[in-house]
Amino acid sequence: MRKWLPLVAVCLGTFMLLVDVTIVVVALPDMAESLHTSFADLQWVMDIYALALAALLLGAGALADRIGHRRVYVAGLALFALASLACGLATGPQALIVFRGVQGIGGAAMLATTTALISSIYHGRDRGTAFGAWGAVSGAASAAGPIMGGLLTEHLDWRWIFFVNLPISVLAIAMTLRFVAAAPPRRGRGVDLPGLAAFTVAAGSATYALIKGNDYGWTSAATLGLFALAAVALIAFLLIETRREQPLLDLALFRGPSFSGLMVAAVLLSVAAFSYLAYTSLWLQSVRGMGPVAAGLACLPMSAAAFLVASPAARFLHDVSPRWTIGAGLLLIGTGAFLQATVDAGSTWTALVPGLAVTGAGVGIATPVLASAAMASVAPERGGMASGAVNTARQLGNALGIAVLGVVFHSGLAGALRDKGAGAVADPSATADALAGGQAGAVVAHAAPAQRELLGQLVHEAFAAGLRQTFLVSGALGILGGLVALALVRRPAKPAAPRPQQAGRTAQAAPAVPAGRG
Repeated sequence: MRKWLPLVAVCLGTFMLLVDVTIVVVALPDMAESLHTSFADLQWVMDIYALALAALLLGAGALADRIGHRRVYVAGLALFALASLACGLATGPQALIVFRGVQGIGGAAMLATTTALISSIYHGRDRGTAFGAWGAVSGAASAAGPIMGGLLTEHLDWRWIFFVNLPISVLAIAMTLRFVAAAPPRRGRGVDLPGLAAFTVAAGSATYALIKGNDYGWTSAATLGLFALAAVALIAFLLIETRREQPLLDLALFRGPSFSGLMVAAVLLSVAAFSYLAYTSLWLQSVRGMGPVAAGLACLPMSAAAFLVASPAARFLHDVSPRWTIGAGLLLIGTGAFLQATVDAGSTWTALVPGLAVTGAGVGIATPVLASAAMASVAPERGGMASGAVNTARQLGNALGIAVLGVVFHSGLAGALRDKGAGAVADPSATADALAGGQAGAVVAHAAPAQRELLGQLVHEAFAAGLRQTFLVSGALGILGGLVALALVRRPAKPAAPRPQQAGRTAQAAPAVPAGRG
């Protein structure tokens, strides 16, 4: 069993950093009450972490190639622990958002090095087993976040969703230094700082515009300027990458349809499977009156299905083309979101169970295959870059998904208040902001006594309308991702067996042939 201790060290860090993507979900109402946050503040608490992961993953991978993967992984663990402590001690939303961003920097250093560490430690059948276990941990981690967050928030305090990272980080650092050998660094690849800066500005500006669009106005100069900045930065990034000798991301990889399809699938998987959980949690706690533990346990069907399916899927579907596993997984994720779109004003948490279970099964099937399929779809020397690109795409999808679905959710809330709240709601947009910020109880309590019953029913209907729209958009994106994977992803070609040599003649190498049409 000693040979698996390095895998435990790597999986500890992976689980911790991916759990922290969603662990804040059920703590949002308590955070809002404690720190007096707005809806935009709550979105940023979730988004800044995923955005830092997405923006810095490839740069952290390049740095690790130069100075050593173990060194960067341990440094990431240490930074993650310190930032977690600062998050738990934060006294206002701005400080919490800043330290969540620092947490994301540490998480990027960890996530950028996990697959490289596993590849350097394990070989042959052990490598397949290790990646299967790592994929199972990755698939279950994001879905398990709400459960852990609920337990810690209700029985201790929301701040403990961050404090709990400290002992886990210490254990992971100790195990890494003890059991993971330090491989010699490769000095050939530099860190593309201009590309890293351009990508960060593009992703950050687009996310900020989506989050603040409701406040600024979608046609305001501020919102349009942010979108324009994102577009310019994206163009600059593409130009930089085409001219750099050692680019952050080799754009030539996208010439292969399989790699392009995998990137689209990775983005849409995160959006369709996880980005709506924050708004589900607000509904469960602010409207249905559930506590953090109950709200977290309401997500158990997703986490349980993801965990139970991931490891068997990685084992028994190993020889199946990633076209089918990733495509089927995304179709299940989309179907699960559609099943949750049946929620109405009288629904309880049980209305979500079938859809969450189907979504979790899709996550468990698709997630373990993404990184290995991307690495197999490119030349071996670009395998690390391809794996980093998949992780970047997943985190970027989560960051943009929270922002985009926040717009959809807010629009559904405001639309229902506008259509059904004539006379009871003076400003539908402002009321929608308050509801989305976890203040449903305060909205009803501050109404005139004669209107409280009517307003309470209206809040139920508005939340249901917002969630329905959110689930429908998530389902459509999941189905789209599945169709893209089925259309573009193919099994990587394998070299054919060499032809037998004939006497007196020079043997010719047989051309590579596809291993099937997948």
